[in-house]
Amino acid sequence: MAIFDLIRIVHVRNIHSFAHSKFTHSLTMKIKVCGMRDPENIQAVAALPIDLMGFIFYEKSKRYVRSTSVPLVPAHVQRVGVFVNADIDFVLEKIKTHQLHYLQLHGDETPEYCRDIQAEIKDIKLIKAFRVNDDFDFSQTKKYEKYCAYFLFDTKKKATNAVHPPAPSEGGDEREVEYGGTGIKFNWQVLQQYTGKTPFLLSGGIGAEDAEAVRKFAHPKFAGIDVNSKFELELALKDVQKIKDFLEELLS
Repeated sequence: MAIFDLIRIVHVRNIHSFAHSKFTHSLTMKIKVCGMRDPENIQAVAALPIDLMGFIFYEKSKRYVRSTSVPLVPAHVQRVGVFVNADIDFVLEKIKTHQLHYLQLHGDETPEYCRDIQAEIKDIKLIKAFRVNDDFDFSQTKKYEKYCAYFLFDTKKKATNAVHPPAPSEGGDEREVEYGGTGIKFNWQVLQQYTGKTPFLLSGGIGAEDAEAVRKFAHPKFAGIDVNSKFELELALKDVQKIKDFLEELLS
């Protein structure tokens, strides 16, 4: 029996420890855990009922993956590479080296950039991140629709020179704060202004206390959530039990 088959059996058994209704709900809401790096932690988180796992390939991030390869995860967990305004050749090399299924473009990448990536690797799926505040213009997402499987709506925070950001972040300098990892939620109700065709993931400071709010959030294109810093023991090291408890409440 192949190793992936063995891992998958273990994962299915873990999922069945949840109530049947929780498992059914998990099929309708994508769960992405981002900012992974530690091999043992990756395996432990992958044993939970999640769908996507994010690995950050942005050098200014404190969760930057510096290794030449990341550990294998069960076949049902899709590997997401997170990039910020990266050179296309760099992205293509990471796709090949790390066997990525998705690219999350978290910078100022253009629709033409998305087109060029897909021209090189046609089966790669794209997630385009947008930094949202109360004044966000959702019409700018339309030109990305033909290229992206998902959008990701994250918190837009004004760049700062603060040495100590207000919450755990992808890094400490002003560009890293600007490009995500603020640990701060935005006003989710602004998403009711989004009328596009592409499903989206909700991101930005989602923590264990938000399970009920996520369950109650309603939008026809709401596809799932992206979690990171609020579930960390330290940078790039997730609290597995905390994620498990959150999913049990979320998927109930």
